[in-house]
Order: sequence, then C-alpha cells, then structure tokens
Amino acid sequence: MVSTRLTLSREKPDTFRGDLLIYCLQQDKKGSAIVPQSLVSKELDRAVALKDFKADANDSLLVYSQNTRKTKEFTGRILFVGLGCTQDKDANQLSEMCRKVGGNIATKAKETKADSLYLSLPSISKMKEMDIAEYLVEGVLLGDYSFLKYKNEDKKKPPFKGIREITLSSAKSRKGLLKGLKKAQASAKAACAARDMANEPGNGWTPSSFASYATELADKYKMTCTILDKNQMKRLKMGGILGVNQGSAEPPKMVILQYHSRNKQAQTIMIVGKGLTFDSGGVSIKPSAGMQDMKYDMCGGAAALSAMAVIGEEKPDVNVVAIIPATDNMIGSSALKPGDIIRHYGGITSEIVNTDAEGRLILADALAYGIKKFSPTCVVDLATLTGAVILGLGHHRTGLLGNNQTLVDRVLAAGAKCGEPLWQLPLDKEYIEQIDSDVADIKNTGGRPAGTITAAAYLQKFVGDTPWTHLDIAGTAWNFTKKSYIPDGPSGTGVRTLVELVRNWEKFS
Repeated sequence: MVSTRLTLSREKPDTFRGDLLIYCLQQDKKGSAIVPQSLVSKELDRAVALKDFKADANDSLLVYSQNTRKTKEFTGRILFVGLGCTQDKDANQLSEMCRKVGGNIATKAKETKADSLYLSLPSISKMKEMDIAEYLVEGVLLGDYSFLKYKNEDKKKPPFKGIREITLSSAKSRKGLLKGLKKAQASAKAACAARDMANEPGNGWTPSSFASYATELADKYKMTCTILDKNQMKRLKMGGILGVNQGSAEPPKMVILQYHSRNKQAQTIMIVGKGLTFDSGGVSIKPSAGMQDMKYDMCGGAAALSAMAVIGEEKPDVNVVAIIPATDNMIGSSALKPGDIIRHYGGITSEIVNTDAEGRLILADALAYGIKKFSPTCVVDLATLTGAVILGLGHHRTGLLGNNQTLVDRVLAAGAKCGEPLWQLPLDKEYIEQIDSDVADIKNTGGRPAGTITAAAYLQKFVGDTPWTHLDIAGTAWNFTKKSYIPDGPSGTGVRTLVELVRNWEKFS
C-alpha cells in the first residue's frame, strides 16, 4: 500500500488536472438518480434518461470529457458513483454505505490505473461533512489495498501500485474535514498493516517479527515494550504457550506493548491477540487441503498490534496494554501429545485432548499473566479460535462472548459502527461443564457441540471477575463477506473495532 496523500481544495472540480474526477449521486425513493442542477454532463444525462445509471449503491458510470475552445471544463475521466437512497438509513448504515462507495471508487481507480483523484463530497442529510469525508476516504484507502511483496514485476504490464493522492472539495469547515481524514487514514493504514502481516508466509512472519514490530511502535510513539522469551516463560511457568511451542524450532515470544495516558486517573484496557504464526494442528494434524491458510492464525495478534499504532498516534485518554502470545504449532519430536497435562501460569492444570485446540492454551497464559500484572479495567481478546464459529455464523459476523454485558454492548456497538458486525453467543454454566476433566482441572476441548462457546469457557477460567469479552474472528479474519473495500484473503478485521472502542471510551464502572 502506497502512502496516499490527502489534500483539501476550495477550487472548482473543473480546475482539476489529475487522473479521475469523482461525483457521488444519490437515488430517490422511486429508484431514479438525483442529478444536481450544478452538475452538467451530457453523458450522465443520457445514461440517466436511458436508465443505464440509476445511482444505485453499486452503480458507476465512467465517462471521458473532452475540452473545447469555448469551455475550460475538466479534460479526462469522470466517474459518477451511486450512493443509493439515503433517506431511510440510520447512522451505521450511512457510514457503511460511504465505505462501500469508497471501495467502488478504489476499484475503478485500479481498473484505470488512476493514481490522482479528486472527490467532490456529496451532501447527505443526517451526516456531517467530516463524517462523509472520513468514511468515503476510509473505504477508498481500504479498497486500494494490494500485497505485491513477493511478486516479481512484469515490466511489460506493471501492476497498479496504488492511489498516490486524493483531493477533496472543502466548501465548509477545513478543520473538521482534516480531522475526519486523519482518522480515516489512521484506521485504514492500521487495518492494511494487519493484512500485510497476515499475508506474510509462515517463514516470513514469525514470533520474532511480532517482537520487532512492537519494538518499532514503542520507539516511534514512546510506548513501553516488553518481550518475554522462552526462559522467562519457563520461570513464570507458562505451560500453555510453552506446551504449544514444544514441537517447534522457532522460540516463542510474549509481546507486551503499553500505551500510557497522561491522565493519572485513566482506566486501562487490555487487548490480547492470538499470535499463532502457523498452525499445523500439532500431533492432531490438520487435513493437508487448505493448510496453507493456517498462516492466517495470527490475525488476532496482528489486529491487536496494528490497533496500537493508531492508539500511539492519537493518544487517547485511556491506558492500553496489548499482549500477543506468539508461537507456531508444529510436529517436532517433543511436540505436545493428546493426553498430556500442562500447568498454566497461575497453576490451573489442563488435560490436552486435542493439540489442534492450541489457541486457547497460549491465550490463557497471556490473560492470566496480563490481569495479574496490569490489573486492567477490562479485557478484550481476539483470536481465530474455532472452526465452529464458521459453521454457526459463516463469514459474515464475528462471534462474541463475555462475562460483562456492559463491555459486550460497547464492543457490539463499536463493531456495528465500523462495519465489522459481531454476534453475541451465550456462556452459561452448562457449557462450562463440558470442559471438566477427570484428571486435571479442565480439558482443552469440550467436543464438537458448541465448540466456539466451550473454547470461550476455557478462557473464562483465566480472567476471574475482570470484565472480559472474547472475539472469535476465525470466520471474518479472512474470506470475510465480500465488500468493495475488503480484499480476498485477510480482511484486517478487529483493528477498526478496537480503534472505535478506544476512540469513544467512556469511564467504565
């Protein structure tokens, strides 16, 4: 992803001399395009008259304007994109509509290899101009994503390397628009960074990569970074992450990144992200078909660390601690075996029934250690934890469970606002009983029934009374619901939900 320059202009669109001039048009309740009187285009008028362009949410019309001696109108590509009918939409629907339109714009820019854009901001009732700008541009930047690191460039057909500059009309408050654009760029950049991490192969992104990236963020934003190595984990008796790592040649890392608010009375949010850099399943080996996608098993850790970049940039009035337990799950001669018993940090023992239920083992140590070390106000964890969540919710919603409804509601609201929808699942004692063990305190799987819930029940054993919510992103971290601003492969889901939660944090009691 190139670093896109965002600028504001009071100049008329006709003066633009870049690659693509963009107008966003709304649709009336009868399904016809609403064309402002100020917008003069013969090509648009003909398309509307023929009903080839109705300004529906997925409509777009690309025309080529030619200059004449008598006029000074823009010479080049003009893109008309549809917003659909905005009149009956609520705030979340409107913001998501803008993101999707932004994604459509990015698609057209890629098709035409247009790297300099002028976006004439539409006026949408019930939306502030700064919000329109934020969500449209966020959609463009998210939709502009590509991962070309490992592809040799074809000099005869060079790839489109991304949008270089976006200019926006600014008829009203420049200060408000700049604020919206800054938020859009920070969120999109972080989500794309998480996508980059996930797109790296297992031999390209290791536990040490998480540690290096966190160290860079700490240096850049004056945060505190602590990396626990294998010897330190042994002293702390972190049997979960050490057990998962037993079959690997790559040592584990427990990455801890702390943002300190200037407010001495600030509360503390702890974020824990699963950093399983490759999951073979261990001795309970996964089927070979599709195993290459198990490089994505670190998407929770990628989301947590990427969100910290925005937090470091924006400096919210709340402390944030991110913990990423990082290892891979391999099948070396010392690998954990079904039937083995491990002892987690804090002393809880666990019978290993299935070595492919490894994510909860590394998260449990991180949760228990982090809560004891930092005494957070609340905890949010993200993990590609279970295939069961895909059976239940498909690739459309993230599964959410927790022990505190106030926190659950806040996370649900954050996800809804940023277009990363979640669905709450129950966590009653009947499910918790499924992980009772005859030979240890608990076992690491409760069987196939309610697999997502019993995995969360395992984690709940390590949070005590601390308000906590768990996001199972196995169905949304990649192959997420097709959207114009979500690419095939890793979606970066979770990043913007965390950012939204922190940006709008109110004192938790």
